[in-house]
Amino acid sequence: MTTMDLRVGNKYRIGRKIGSGSFGDIYLGTNIISGEEIAIKLESVKAKHPQLEYEARVYKSLAGGVGIPFVRWFGTECDYNAMVLDLLGPSLEDLFNFCNRKFSLKTVLLLADQLISRIEYIHAKSFIHRDIKPDNFLMGIGKRGNQVNVIDFGLAKKYRDPKTHFHIPYRENKNLTGLKAATKKQKYDRIMEKKMTTPTEVLCRGFPNEFAIYLNYTRSLRFDDKPDYSYLRKIFRDLFVRESFQYDYVFDWTVYKYQKNAQAIAAASGNQAPAEEEDKPRARGTAAATGQPTTAKPAAISSSRRKVIDRQNTNEQGGSDRM
Repeated sequence: MTTMDLRVGNKYRIGRKIGSGSFGDIYLGTNIISGEEIAIKLESVKAKHPQLEYEARVYKSLAGGVGIPFVRWFGTECDYNAMVLDLLGPSLEDLFNFCNRKFSLKTVLLLADQLISRIEYIHAKSFIHRDIKPDNFLMGIGKRGNQVNVIDFGLAKKYRDPKTHFHIPYRENKNLTGLKAATKKQKYDRIMEKKMTTPTEVLCRGFPNEFAIYLNYTRSLRFDDKPDYSYLRKIFRDLFVRESFQYDYVFDWTVYKYQKNAQAIAAASGNQAPAEEEDKPRARGTAAATGQPTTAKPAAISSSRRKVIDRQNTNEQGGSDRM
């Protein structure tokens, strides 16, 4: 039996594959009764290190938080562990590619405020995510199209007792990845050296000073320190106000989509020939120099993701995360 033949929980039909997580593949699904589209994550029951049941439990522990997908069902169907959860929009990685790997300062600050809040909530529930990256932050759809959501909790870990708040102890020699080395000790030494010898000023060169302030603060935290999330949000909110940006939740990808639609309408009406040069993603150097949104082909995103982006932008002014 193929995944396409599966019926999950006697209620959900599996469609095309739309993504992959750390421990499983994600499919578009449909509620057979209501017709509602949802996401279904599958993991083989023969997986060497099954994680989906644990991930479902983490979602349950985090249930109710803004930007935390709701798990509708978890169980085993044939040869698969299955988890049914809310369908979301494109990831920040998808959108970054769509925008020619360049976000404006306004978009970065709008996202930063929500990202800090999501991490704060996860930490407040005594978990650390341990797989923070653009692929694991997805925008919502419809009325929540401007809301950042967090997914993929297969690597999440409790860092303190939820009742006593007693912190887990620091441990040396935890597995890290990123640099090739002959031995584990050599690898850890190289990672430590690289982190310690790269000054904040180098990492943040060309950016507003607030980014260096943020990074210096986070680097100063000890293992069991609690971050001051309000302070971190304020750093970027003050910059947002100083730049005279508007809290309209118009992200770069929304602007690009409208630009593309306008070009298509103009070309169809005969008022303007299709601008071939504008259809080409600009060189990164040009985008960085101008600091302005650049036009990228929608083909930079898979067709399934592009449909989700179209669905997401049906209500750009929605969202539940006001600053």
